[in-house]
Amino acid sequence: MTGALPGDRFLLFGLGVANAAAARALVRRGAEVVLADDRPGADADRLAADLAAEVVVAPGAERIGSLLDEVDVLLPAPGLGETHAVVRLARDRGVPIRSEFDLAAAWDDRPLVAVTGTNGKTTVTLLVAAMLEASGVPAAAVGNLDVPLVAAIDDPRPAWFVVEASSFRLAHSHDFAPRVAVWLNLAPDHLDVHGDAEAYRRAKARILDGQSEGDTAVLVLDDPVVAAATVRPGVHLVGVSTGDPAGVRREVDELATVVAGRLVIRSEAGDVDLLAVDELPRSLPHDVSNALAAAAAALAAGATERGARSALRSTPAPPHRVEFVIESDGVSWVDDSKSTAPHATLAAVAGFDAVVLVAGGRNKGLDLSELASAGDRVRAVVGIGESARAVVDAFPGRPSRIADSMAEAVRAARELARPGDTVLLSPACASFDWYGSYAERGRDFVDEVRRLVGTGGGSAGRRGDRAVSS
Repeated sequence: MTGALPGDRFLLFGLGVANAAAARALVRRGAEVVLADDRPGADADRLAADLAAEVVVAPGAERIGSLLDEVDVLLPAPGLGETHAVVRLARDRGVPIRSEFDLAAAWDDRPLVAVTGTNGKTTVTLLVAAMLEASGVPAAAVGNLDVPLVAAIDDPRPAWFVVEASSFRLAHSHDFAPRVAVWLNLAPDHLDVHGDAEAYRRAKARILDGQSEGDTAVLVLDDPVVAAATVRPGVHLVGVSTGDPAGVRREVDELATVVAGRLVIRSEAGDVDLLAVDELPRSLPHDVSNALAAAAAALAAGATERGARSALRSTPAPPHRVEFVIESDGVSWVDDSKSTAPHATLAAVAGFDAVVLVAGGRNKGLDLSELASAGDRVRAVVGIGESARAVVDAFPGRPSRIADSMAEAVRAARELARPGDTVLLSPACASFDWYGSYAERGRDFVDEVRRLVGTGGGSAGRRGDRAVSS
């Protein structure tokens, strides 16, 4: 085993999918759990019923203090803010704070590939798992996905777990030691949770902290923050760059790059020639970078070159990530609801020549004026949600509307769009003002588009295929 838990009495604060799985896992292993949530929902109700336990609802500071006095360890839910009273009081009282990753490390020693970054985590996680499976290596994609790592370890089948490692989980992890760690990029995000950009960076960098000699780190060197990350002595370093290989300044053991239009991993032992860039389903810079990072990680975990190639050619992008919906009257409609920060929205916009941007929602403490750097690619804008005005203000002088519902936003976008435009839902904000998730927001957009302009068809799917995946 890779870790040890500092006690057997746990306070789980926030009872969504991850902590519900953690609570069940702890109880099955004989631990005592105390459950609390500021706004318990259906997950919390089911958990309380399953465990025959009570949920402490919205405790104040005094009650939180007494709860912490009863336990050895705090497990805050992923996304619970660093300034939340339970986190602050636990630190003040010296109560250890841990994550579901630490639980899994104490109970299971199968190797991990871990993937983090502001954008691209899900895409690369699913790609790595697909490459391993295509190579005959049983693998499961887990973590910040449908199945938390702490629940996935109950399955004896996987030989490797490929873990989407969010900053929320990494921030409180102490015994997380991925055999292969992948860091894709960093841009301001989740500042409402982490407090500031430096705390967010530190959380991401923790993906490298538990590694040791013989492990592999895959760093995308095109991102200056990632390129400057500290890798422990003896860790095999694979750099990823879509630029000129001669321009890579950091010393690496291998370089995953593009040579004469082909994805290649270079090393002293010889080059691995994967496939041509134009064989990828989508091939703008972020797509290529994601493909290179995934291949480098999968090969380090035992995938074959053939398995990597097969998955690169055939694995579809996850939904709501620059996903083509329909074309009607020369206008393409694209769902990129997953883009919840300006950095991701800018990457999506870069895939198109003329965009009617539908954006807004609940801001995560980010500077939405950064959207202006999209330049003339954004021809018109429709603001939605709590941040509608800030989005519109980022594009002074452009045709714009503010909508009070997704149906109104789609109608406004159709009125603003011209033949050759792409109407792009890429909100740059979280969904929690109008919706329960980015997926719900994306589905509503698609439903309204189909209701207003029909079921579509035509050739615009090719335009969507060449857009960047976030």
